[in-house]
Amino acid sequence: MATLAVAQTKLTITVLDEKSNPLPNASVMVDKVSAKTDERGNTNIFHPSSPSYIRVKHLGFAEYVGSWPANQSSFIVKLDRITLQADEVRVYATRAQQNSATTYKNLSKDDIEKNNLGQDIPYLLDQTPGVIIGSDAGAGIGYTNMTIRGSDNQRINVTINGIPLNDAESMGSFFINLPDLASSIESIQIQRGIGTSTNGAGAFGASLNIQTDAVQKKAYAEFNNSVGSYNSWKNTLKLGSGLINDKFAFNTRLSNITSNGYVERATSDLKSLYFDAGMYTDRHILKAMVLTGKEKTYQAWYGVPQPILENDRAALEEYAYNALGIYGGAEFDRLMNADRRYNYYTYDNQTDNYKQTHAHLYYTLYNNTWTYNVALHYTRGKGYYEEFREADRLAKYGIPNLISGTDTITKSNLIRRRWLDNHFYGTTFSINYKPSNSWNYTLGGAFNQYKGDHYGDVTKVFIYPEETFGDKYYFNDATKNDFNIFLKTDYRVEKWLFNMDLQYRNIHYEVFGDDDKIKNLNFQDKLNFFNPKVGATYFLTQQANVYLSYAYASKEPVRKDYVENPRDEFPKPERMQDIEAGYRLSLPHFSLGSNLYAMLYKDQLIPTGALNDTGGEIRMNIPRSYRIGIELDAAWKISSKFHWSAAATLSRNKIKDFVEYVPVLDDDWNKITELQIEHGDTQIAKAANTILSNNITYSPMENLSFSLLTKYVSRIYLDNTEAKERSIRPFSYSNLQTKYSTSLFGVKNVDFLLSVNNIFNKKYETSGYTWRQLFESKGTIEHYNFYYPQATTNFLFGINIKF
Repeated sequence: MATLAVAQTKLTITVLDEKSNPLPNASVMVDKVSAKTDERGNTNIFHPSSPSYIRVKHLGFAEYVGSWPANQSSFIVKLDRITLQADEVRVYATRAQQNSATTYKNLSKDDIEKNNLGQDIPYLLDQTPGVIIGSDAGAGIGYTNMTIRGSDNQRINVTINGIPLNDAESMGSFFINLPDLASSIESIQIQRGIGTSTNGAGAFGASLNIQTDAVQKKAYAEFNNSVGSYNSWKNTLKLGSGLINDKFAFNTRLSNITSNGYVERATSDLKSLYFDAGMYTDRHILKAMVLTGKEKTYQAWYGVPQPILENDRAALEEYAYNALGIYGGAEFDRLMNADRRYNYYTYDNQTDNYKQTHAHLYYTLYNNTWTYNVALHYTRGKGYYEEFREADRLAKYGIPNLISGTDTITKSNLIRRRWLDNHFYGTTFSINYKPSNSWNYTLGGAFNQYKGDHYGDVTKVFIYPEETFGDKYYFNDATKNDFNIFLKTDYRVEKWLFNMDLQYRNIHYEVFGDDDKIKNLNFQDKLNFFNPKVGATYFLTQQANVYLSYAYASKEPVRKDYVENPRDEFPKPERMQDIEAGYRLSLPHFSLGSNLYAMLYKDQLIPTGALNDTGGEIRMNIPRSYRIGIELDAAWKISSKFHWSAAATLSRNKIKDFVEYVPVLDDDWNKITELQIEHGDTQIAKAANTILSNNITYSPMENLSFSLLTKYVSRIYLDNTEAKERSIRPFSYSNLQTKYSTSLFGVKNVDFLLSVNNIFNKKYETSGYTWRQLFESKGTIEHYNFYYPQATTNFLFGINIKF
């Protein structure tokens, strides 16, 4: 680098706002050389003599484009604040601010667009630290899953413009209910650990803060299409009015995504609509947004038996009898000849069907010192999954037995639907006060209420072909009130930045009625949580800093923890202390983030390894456990043609003195008692100790790039016994991505994108489940493993047209 600088001119650029305050993280481009400003709004660029023009951009400010002043080596640029991207203020309260003592990563619209070919949002985050992704259907379209630091979506808080997305009862965020949401996203911030105070479910592994599209000044139209393996298609139409009379704007999007899936019959048919309308002035924003999605997916929850993956036909016979309940006939023959794409379900309409609509109304009032935000939201969700049941007891459904002569028929094949019918509504608010460059205060909070009905009906009984049974065979009503308020304070003095974040959260959860599994499921839980966070950042230089933070948080159990607790105990809320310490370096051509973390749990609700009949993990409280590790995130612009980035997570995820409880069954599968086994310190299920990712990009010309992305994940144990025979073997995969941008036939921009996934055709699995049981008559413990295979080599090709 020193040799290069000798033949070039050092240019110094300072970027300020209209009040001459420095603007950090502004994008500066001098001719084709780019850089970012530091905390003082400064950056240095080494450039050949006589630069021609300079361009400066910063979110929330008007872009500056001009000629470089002749015979000058330094230049000061002042940017005027505008409302064009002032939507950012709606997410300010729940986001970590630059250089705060929180571990976070921001993904821009460009980062999202280059990967957005129809796969779900977890697949867009695959190269970020600590992330493991997968999907039931195997190719990223349909039901997808993600863990961050070993924590699944029940522990990952997700907000859209500061409004909770997590389901209030299951705590999960099901992006399948909002297909193609990625096409309407401006940016995503991923916070790992507890993170900053936010709204909705507590963050016990990470937070995803999603900001939807910012308003654009000019009218636009986009038509984005992609096609790929397994008959996968995505069609997206976006239209925007731009600013009308410098004040009003409208945007809409229509999307359709379909795929047959890698796994047999794991089809997806996904549709969505996005619309917003807003008024933007110098001091006010009033914006309404409606986002609706409809999904129909064929169930692939059962997974693939381990003997199929190992081609062990003798063991597969045992699985057929004892784990799948298949004793012969055509289904047995199909199983014995199956490959890794096997799907247990064969009923034509064994599908999940759900429609969800989100309506948000935002109001913002702001000036140079104060920002006020308030929002109203309402989410309506309704849907069911339909399934075929073989030889099910009629009495369970309140259906009379059939008397045929002297015989009484008590069982029949039937088709049933299990419904969710819910409403979620409330308000969020935040007030931000910045009296000086040293102090910043944010007061925020929310009150939300959830009302949900769980019920089932039978649509067909095979022994009663002409009769219908319209009564609900179970009905359960749930109400959950969730209130929180938080205060955040930032104080900057000389080389120090101090953060304090205090949150109080109150939850009242009531459930009444019959569940599918438990009659008279009546309970209520009232919880009060105080969640404090403190941190400090020390600036070593303008480009480097170190930070340390401590956070304490509590989180309530999810619905299935109450309904399906394996020990028949009332679940406890889980508590966690989170200590984070890190180093950040940001140079024009190189950046590095390193972070040490220790997440220390009390009564953590961890997966047992088993699933319920809808694919949800069964969990239990563990008195003491921890996750500790180190994370690295680096990027290096080697030259104008080569760019490299990588991420690594090395961790230990342990339970202290784990005790396993194995059910003891009689020959009719009734639980008699349980066997208690002490294992000592063991690995937490579903967590990997090593996660590595690597991305090398080559750009032979400005509008053409090739990227090779690689991922490695170490062994993952299916249960908490740390037994190798119940685990997912280490796996790796590599994807090749290409992007070419041009203008054709007067069209503003055309992007051609190609993603070839798993280019080395690796056969691997990213998730699975297991269970152990002891039949009293046999006297030996048996176990059964099921896995979710991911697709072999496959591709997605897209053409994005922007007018």
